[in-house]
Amino acid sequence: MTSERSIPGYKLLHLLGRGHTALVHLAQDAQGRQVALKIPLEETLRVQEAAERFGNEVRLSLQFRHPHIVPGYAGTAFGPRAFVALGYYPEGTLCDVLTRRAGEKLPLEEALRILADIASGLTYLHRLGAVHQDVKTQNVYLAGGRAALGDLGSTYFTAQGGQSSGSPFYMAPEIYRGESSSPASDVYSLGVLAYELLSGQRPHQGNSYEELMVAHLTRFVPPLSHLNPQVPRPVARLAELALAKRPQDRPPADALRQALLKALGEPPEDETPTEAESPAPVTAARQTGRHSQSAPPPPCSLAAPAPEERGGTRWNPFKRRK
Repeated sequence: MTSERSIPGYKLLHLLGRGHTALVHLAQDAQGRQVALKIPLEETLRVQEAAERFGNEVRLSLQFRHPHIVPGYAGTAFGPRAFVALGYYPEGTLCDVLTRRAGEKLPLEEALRILADIASGLTYLHRLGAVHQDVKTQNVYLAGGRAALGDLGSTYFTAQGGQSSGSPFYMAPEIYRGESSSPASDVYSLGVLAYELLSGQRPHQGNSYEELMVAHLTRFVPPLSHLNPQVPRPVARLAELALAKRPQDRPPADALRQALLKALGEPPEDETPTEAESPAPVTAARQTGRHSQSAPPPPCSLAAPAPEERGGTRWNPFKRRK
């Protein structure tokens, strides 16, 4: 078996990308639909925690149904034939878009639209009792000016429990302290994303575990309205509150969604999942923290250099200096 193996019913067109755990191909299914076909690497299947994370992504991608959550069409969660066919987003990730813009901020309306879509997807997940745990530019996918949240490998239902995880530039203070994640942790990550898109800079910077942890735990960010006066005041205020150090001081994702839609001149619709839309809860696989395995984002406009740009060494912001 190899990670280049074919998947019955799918015609591989070309390779879209290779991550640390999987290959992603553009493929065509039996209905002629283009999909992103994600196939785990051999080493992923050999490591129990990585295999469980991939299986979790497959199962939840197939269950959740929302316009701003990347859909799963078919898949096998475990075993040598594991794969998942996901919605294909031709514009790539938000990180890809920012990289192509070479540091230039997105137009305000475009940034507000992306944030509104992600807030909508998070509102859906939170009302189902799930947390995403990894909101960041690399997991936001774009097509036709609209955004969807993907990579559900670390997502879990809070009632069933799971181990906290996240990506260091976007991670809430309580996760740094080793506490449980919650919808408020996702809102914090959304707040980081909001600052990134609306001000052109991340609210906290750091090149090591220690620097990032200290920044997220102790430093307060300047008002977003000072960094970009064009941001509507209600949006700026809620984005600032989203970065509160205490989870209970942050607004719900739905409050951000409504403010963003109002700023776009659109009436907010109810996001309560209907019985037909609500997936049956699954028994989540044992979740694993990703802190020790996290690498920084690829070189988006605000990100650290990619691993290959550091002499082939995988940079790990959670590796303590000796």
